[in-house]
This record gives sequence, C-alpha cells and structure tokens, in this order.
Amino acid sequence: MTALIASLQARIKTVVTVCSVLLAVIAAGSLLVDTSHAHSWAEQHVPFFWSLFGFGAAAIIIGAARWFGRSGIQAEADVYDRTLSLCEEEE
Repeated sequence: MTALIASLQARIKTVVTVCSVLLAVIAAGSLLVDTSHAHSWAEQHVPFFWSLFGFGAAAIIIGAARWFGRSGIQAEADVYDRTLSLCEEEE
C-alpha cells in the first residue's frame, strides 16, 4: 500500500488531471438526468443540486468536526512528549 501511495505522490499532476476529468464527466452526466419527476423545486431547477448539496453537507460536517476537536476533544500535539518527559522525571 505504501508503494502505491508513493507512486501516486510521484505522479501528482497525472492524479490531479485524472480526478479533474472524472469530476467533469460526473458533472456532465448529471445534466443528462431526467428532472421531470423531481420532488422539489430545487431538484428540478438548480443544476448540479445534489452535488452542491453533498458538498455543502460535507463542508458542514468537516467544520463541526474541527470545532469539536478544537473545543477540547483533540489532544495537543506534544501530549506524548510531555508524558514521556514526566515519566523520565519520576525515575
């Protein structure tokens, strides 16, 4: 698995290009979806509605997770160094 990650990192421009093309194909495909039986006004009239909805939901989830992490759930970066130094002082 690490070899795969290293090879992808070595070809980062190719990976970005392939992902961009894939995103464009998915966006173009969403324009071909029949919206005549949509359940809401937004589904019927807003292009890429579900893509935008999913992106917005992901952004909200990431923001909430960062807020929870910074509000005390997340440990400080040097927590292991401090614990190790306290153990060494006790000896």
